[in-house]
Amino acid sequence: MLKSIAIDDPNIFSICKNSLDKGGVIIYPTDTLYGFGVDARNENAIKKINSIKRRSSPMSIIIENFEELNRYTKLSKEKMSFIKENINSKTTFILPSIDGVVHKSIMSNNNLIGYRIPDKTIGPKLVSEIGYPITSTSVNRHGNKPMNNPSEMIDEFGDEVDIIINAGVLPKSRGSTIYILRNNQFQTIRK
Repeated sequence: MLKSIAIDDPNIFSICKNSLDKGGVIIYPTDTLYGFGVDARNENAIKKINSIKRRSSPMSIIIENFEELNRYTKLSKEKMSFIKENINSKTTFILPSIDGVVHKSIMSNNNLIGYRIPDKTIGPKLVSEIGYPITSTSVNRHGNKPMNNPSEMIDEFGDEVDIIINAGVLPKSRGSTIYILRNNQFQTIRK
């Protein structure tokens, strides 16, 4: 049974941690869209998202801060400087990752993973409280537009998701700007 939690509920972190630790799926707001979140290390939880979305492809993760990015990747100072200059709450950087950060099923064939650090949303605080990264993939079925209305999400995904963190209807968005590191150069793949 889906549980809807207000964004300002004082027990939000313990409720979400309990669900995520058990392989649950949550919906949470980011700076751009609502996202499906699971423990990014849990293969069975990742399979649930792929089933819900009706597709299997790489996913991004939410991390707590820029310092975490330094721990999860092995990039030159020059590359990290570029990221630091360009990262904001509405950007995703697809980068090589060290082993063990996430389950391999959400990485690309080249061991790349998308990293996000939202700013004014619950994601980084949640990651800090639970102690591991969570997935960040738009709330929609494959081929459909991302959803931004919690009532519609409850109607569509109520039997497949454990928790929705309700921050109200979010403005329509195309999602984050995405940079990928290819051939040792950053390329923009979505603005």
